Amino acid sequence: MILVRCETEIITKGAYFCHYDIRVRNYFFLLIAGLYVALYSGCGTPDSVTRKDVTQRNQPPSSAPAALSPPDQRPVIAAFGDSLSAGFGAEPGKSFPDYVQRLIDRAGYRYRVFNAGVSGDTTSDGVERMPEVIALHPAIVILEFGGNDGLRGLPVTTTKANLARMIEELQNSGARVLLAGMTLPRNYGPEYISSFEKVYVDLAAQYKIPRIPFLLEGVGGVQQLMQRDGIHPTAQGNAIVARTVFHYLEPILSKPTVSK
Repeated sequence: MILVRCETEIITKGAYFCHYDIRVRNYFFLLIAGLYVALYSGCGTPDSVTRKDVTQRNQPPSSAPAALSPPDQRPVIAAFGDSLSAGFGAEPGKSFPDYVQRLIDRAGYRYRVFNAGVSGDTTSDGVERMPEVIALHPAIVILEFGGNDGLRGLPVTTTKANLARMIEELQNSGARVLLAGMTLPRNYGPEYISSFEKVYVDLAAQYKIPRIPFLLEGVGGVQQLMQRDGIHPTAQGNAIVARTVFHYLEPILSKPTVSK
């Protein structure tokens, strides 16, 4: 039995205090501490172990490793660029490189398109990523850079120097280069736009490489084919871009083998 001694003191506004015997306070303290320990031990590590054990029991028995798929021996076409190559804002599988792959397959060519686009990249970023692309040992590179340089108003001389460096390194690695030309919104002024567009014309002539005059031909400026930002194509727009790319890409593809 627990004895409680309660003394009531009348204070202002009729409130009162109860003073409990020290033995009662100690009893309740020990009781609460015991409950806390019991609850803690019931919700800690043992429960995690139990879940782990259940997971292990539900796993199927180990079997012999599956046969490895043969490596993809098709030559690589690298779509090396910025957000236009990456397919920014479009659903997965609906970037222009994805559509180019479908056109290649439909035409009977044996190539694997690798999307090496990174949103926001400038030509300087492209130079830094060159080792990654060369490591793919691409047969062809669709070089799509410069748009972000122009939109940021970077010096045209810098853009040209970076593109030239990338072209040289890619050619030295044995890859053929298809240069994707770009332009800028009209509010950048005729002088800057003209010098910017001329970069692609001059580099294509200097390095004797094929050039897509304007990557977004028939898409840029068409509201229903562009996203709200007016910069990136929709999935439908990317399909049109792919047809433009394929028009200039097909002449440098190896002829498809005809099965007998």
